Amino acid sequence: MQSTTLTTFRFPEGTHIARAQPAAGQPVTLESPARAVMTDLTHVRAATISPDTPLVQARQTMIHQGVRLLFVVSQMPDVEGLITSTDLEGERPMQVLSRRGVKHGDLVVSDVMSPLTALDAIDLADLAHANVGKVVATLQHLGRRHLLVIEKARDLEGAPRVRGVISLAQVERQLGHPIPLVEMAHNFAELSASLSAV
Repeated sequence: MQSTTLTTFRFPEGTHIARAQPAAGQPVTLESPARAVMTDLTHVRAATISPDTPLVQARQTMIHQGVRLLFVVSQMPDVEGLITSTDLEGERPMQVLSRRGVKHGDLVVSDVMSPLTALDAIDLADLAHANVGKVVATLQHLGRRHLLVIEKARDLEGAPRVRGVISLAQVERQLGHPIPLVEMAHNFAELSASLSAV
């Protein structure tokens, strides 16, 4: 059986490219369900990068993929940490440069990334019973720009998985206004690094 073809045509002048539109629905408020501000990694593919990638390439990857956060992964699906645009543009690269005496071009993702053990996370089950106001309060309390959402393993032998990401920038976009945040050092290593830069 021979298939028929689709009708084709040539583009008219002034043709535009379609732009992604947020899903139509209720506007997000502080009372909205917290899941409304979570990027669900079962629906959106996680942007990843190798720990040995040069920082210049990491920045280009973020620009190319339109993200401000990359999961650091040597071998899928195991997550080692994450790197954000703030890590690339902030004080961390300068601290590593002064400590190690190398050139900026020598720095790689693992030099400035946040290891998984240093990141704050919330449980997906807790998020299901929360509203956006609680998410905002948590981000402000922790002084963090990102929270990871963890889904517990379904059996005793399985590992938990990062199910989603909550980004302060995305919450601000969805609410339509900025959220004041004071970023803080959360452990001795972060505090020492920030003090050594002074």
